[in-house]
Amino acid sequence: MILETERLILRPWVQDDAESLYEYAKDPGVGPIAGWPPHTSVENSRAIIRDVLSADETYAVCLKEDNRAIGSIGLISPMQSHTEIDANELEIGYWIGVPFWGRGLIPEAAGRLIRHAFEDLGCSALWCGYYEGNERSRRCQEKCGFTFHHVERDVPCELMGDVRTEYFTRLTRAEWARSALG
Repeated sequence: MILETERLILRPWVQDDAESLYEYAKDPGVGPIAGWPPHTSVENSRAIIRDVLSADETYAVCLKEDNRAIGSIGLISPMQSHTEIDANELEIGYWIGVPFWGRGLIPEAAGRLIRHAFEDLGCSALWCGYYEGNERSRRCQEKCGFTFHHVERDVPCELMGDVRTEYFTRLTRAEWARSALG
């Protein structure tokens, strides 16, 4: 499936995206704050596309002007969620390359994916989390209508080999429908 916004195309990841993925995912300012290590090579990025980013409802975030992958956004099933959620709920996750920070691109992409989750997939609520200190992600969630729900402390972050505090926000279908976003 391909989803579009005013400035973006959200499309499935393909192996040809490996170089672009590596360009942005190797930056130590991107992955570690989100819970994953910087990519180490184009081959590493190619394996991540194959093993992780090929999951259903995971999209490359691309500018319409060149369709080049500059970030990722996706919906996570209850079985893979970072917190306990109901069967008809999903978690949303995202990141974008540093050169594109501060342009409102992830809130734009998230808004489109939120609409897809509620209208097309029949989701009753969406969850989103951020690790302590990730203020950019917290602000993005607020812009998208998510509100604070709970904190989980001493959460193992397996890919980074540490323990963290994670904050969770939630947006219900009813809240989304009442907002100007819906």
